[in-house]
Amino acid sequence: MILEIVSPEAKLFSGEVTSISVPGVDGRFQMLNNHAPIVSLLQKGTVNITTAHGFELNEETAKSFTKINDNNYTLEIASGTLELKDNKVIILAD
Repeated sequence: MILEIVSPEAKLFSGEVTSISVPGVDGRFQMLNNHAPIVSLLQKGTVNITTAHGFELNEETAKSFTKINDNNYTLEIASGTLELKDNKVIILAD
């Protein structure tokens, strides 16, 4: 599935991922390929991102992410909104 993470300052990430775990306001949840459409508010916490083929970030946005290993990264957010439709996830993060 495709993931885009956008903050007020910049587009932080855009690329193919295999799973995403986010801090929803009603609890943490995970999305995999072909997940049902969803819209959710996000609360302060960690977004976990897993890719199959590594993770490419530009120098400016790389400082926002924490590398766990070659295929797993995390991003701390204060709040946000998530929309998943047609295998594309868009996270508007603060």
